[in-house]
Amino acid sequence: MDGITPKKSRKSASKVGNAEQQDTDVPLNLYAQHADYKKRHMRFPTSAFLRRGAPSRIPFFSFEYGDTGAGADVGIADNWAAFDKIKFVPRYGRIATVPPVEVELFGRKYSAPLGVAPMGGPSIVWPGADLAMARAAQAARVPYNLGVVGGATIEEAAAVAPDVFWFQIYRASLSDHALGFELVRRAKDAGAHVLTLTIDVPFRTTRSRESYAGLGGEFKPTPRMVYEMLTRPKWLMALLRNGYPRFATIGSYVGNNPSTNEMIRFARQQLGGAFTWEEIARYRDKWKGPLTLKGILHPEDAEKAVSLGIDGIWVSNHGGRQIEALAPSIDCLPAIVSAVGKKATILLDSGVRSGQDVMRALALGADAAFAGKAFLWSVGAMGDDGPSHMIDLLIEELKASLGQVGARSIADARNAIFSHPGEWRFKRRKNSQG
Repeated sequence: MDGITPKKSRKSASKVGNAEQQDTDVPLNLYAQHADYKKRHMRFPTSAFLRRGAPSRIPFFSFEYGDTGAGADVGIADNWAAFDKIKFVPRYGRIATVPPVEVELFGRKYSAPLGVAPMGGPSIVWPGADLAMARAAQAARVPYNLGVVGGATIEEAAAVAPDVFWFQIYRASLSDHALGFELVRRAKDAGAHVLTLTIDVPFRTTRSRESYAGLGGEFKPTPRMVYEMLTRPKWLMALLRNGYPRFATIGSYVGNNPSTNEMIRFARQQLGGAFTWEEIARYRDKWKGPLTLKGILHPEDAEKAVSLGIDGIWVSNHGGRQIEALAPSIDCLPAIVSAVGKKATILLDSGVRSGQDVMRALALGADAAFAGKAFLWSVGAMGDDGPSHMIDLLIEELKASLGQVGARSIADARNAIFSHPGEWRFKRRKNSQG
């Protein structure tokens, strides 16, 4: 392509075909809990136990990076509190067995309406985390969305998760979006089923805990950070196996064997700002498969996106990692469902910690809910085994929660009786413009 090309040739992972050409009726492996689930469950029965167990196994800076949000973490606390305030009145005598949770998203069948959200730098929390998450998602048959600033390449993730692979990008507008369109091409060639554009990062804001831990700028390990690494032997062994955390997908455009800091500088130069509606329309023209827009909180923005041909609206406040003052995504969900729920697939993240949270999102109209931090806690506490356990927890909790409120199916969750005190109600503006 013109404008930007990899500066070093690399071996390509095996291609799995274009997503739009794949047969959605091809049977996938049936979901089954890990053989050691009961044993794992005794140690880590919820995501909260995973969060509690992570700091003793990984460096302080790794935990702080994955656990922190913007400012004083008020946005994270608000997200959790918003979910917790949604209460249900159950109906009993309606079902005698656990309800099924299989779902179809964008023409493809999955084991459950939940998945792994795109994240930046999971390999800082646990070296090799990206591919561990991808393998677990493939085995469980739930969506895995690789982030453009993740620690695995598009081709690597597609090779280990061919049936469930989605890909996310930020705005890369230099040289008329040369890098952005090149990444779209690679995603298509690798067989990504869904492309996600993240719209909610116009600026990078301060994450105080991250800065205090030594990750506020370039990666320059202090004596304290080196000590932290040396005293976490399992993390150190994972580092030796997988190498230093890097932005793998964009590394080939930086130079021959670029350093971590060279990749950081390149990413900050190339990636930035929020997509304009005109730019989103161009990506819609470039990508022929399902396209989602991540970071929507206002129903009018959702309507504008759908008018441009966006297939999925991803309700998100970036997990509280950009600014503390944003409304929780779960509180904005009903208005967006009302506006475009019949025209687009509705996805949600930001604050999802459990299958019960997934049920809450389904009851309010989402088609699927995605977790981010919970998966980082899982690799922190359990290493490569963590993501599969987190998926098992989410699915078991979801089934139990649906059954507990008397929902016969995912769709029936929307008929549940619940209270949602934090729901945002938007006034329709006259002559509103995108």
